[in-house]
Amino acid sequence: MSQRLKYLGLSNCLHMANGDVELIVSTDVGPRILRYGFPGKSNLFGEFPELVTHSPVGDWKPYGGHRLWAAPENMSTSYAPDNVPIQFQSEGDRTLRLTAPMDAAGLRKQITIRLAERGTSVEVEHAITNCNGWTIQIAPWSITIHRGGTIILPREPFRSHDDCVVPAQPLTLWYFTDLQDPRLALGSRYFIVRGDDARSSPQKIGICNKQGWCGYHNGDTLLIKSFRFDPNATYPDLGSNNEAYVAGPYMETEFLGPLSLLAQDETVVLSERWQLLQDIHLPDDARAREDAIENVIASHRASVIMR
Repeated sequence: MSQRLKYLGLSNCLHMANGDVELIVSTDVGPRILRYGFPGKSNLFGEFPELVTHSPVGDWKPYGGHRLWAAPENMSTSYAPDNVPIQFQSEGDRTLRLTAPMDAAGLRKQITIRLAERGTSVEVEHAITNCNGWTIQIAPWSITIHRGGTIILPREPFRSHDDCVVPAQPLTLWYFTDLQDPRLALGSRYFIVRGDDARSSPQKIGICNKQGWCGYHNGDTLLIKSFRFDPNATYPDLGSNNEAYVAGPYMETEFLGPLSLLAQDETVVLSERWQLLQDIHLPDDARAREDAIENVIASHRASVIMR
């Protein structure tokens, strides 16, 4: 762990690195992971320090990077401000635990980062504790901000009508979702969401993702985010556990854990793994793009998908 540094206008940030990849986290606000990328190269996380959302419980700022929320989305719960200093605890050079104080919604959030000794793999554990004096129902909701690029959500593998006639996968739509928006591509193997600076209107889709991964591609780098799916769990947002949001250059990849009833002082946990792949080029042609994605995932599945 290096000395503190200033990043995104925040003075007390910490740097984690293993020679192959680096992360920067904030201790002034959060918990937030502000940067994830190759040393000396672009941040795979988006940075939006100028944005602010006014909520009934105060001003919430995305800052950028990766954060932890509670679902279902609610202005008084999800947007509880996290603009105060947090505690941090190091366990060696490659494990860091970030713990925020109780927020205005009565929740205490914690993110634990475990960086691999070599390579780009990062395990991220999210925990939310109910500090209220009553039982609540929430789901942990991990959100990664990006700037532009392409989000990839996998569909269930093809099976013919002769082979199987039962439904395979729900697609969740919001009131503002427009399936004719050119930023959305509903392919035969993947749902694609693209950023577009010229289109500021929000779009969002969600799926029940049983494949255990989603991707974000920008330039020649592919970020694979993987997680475990529980077939017996009840997920929020009409059964959605993986969502993509876009508004202009602002984009989010989102994972949601199962809904849980939490009594006072009980905690719910959601874990995921990140990995970066270099020199990944995705064609503009829809079929060729799907072929390229399929080939990349097939060749790296053993190393990038959580078990």
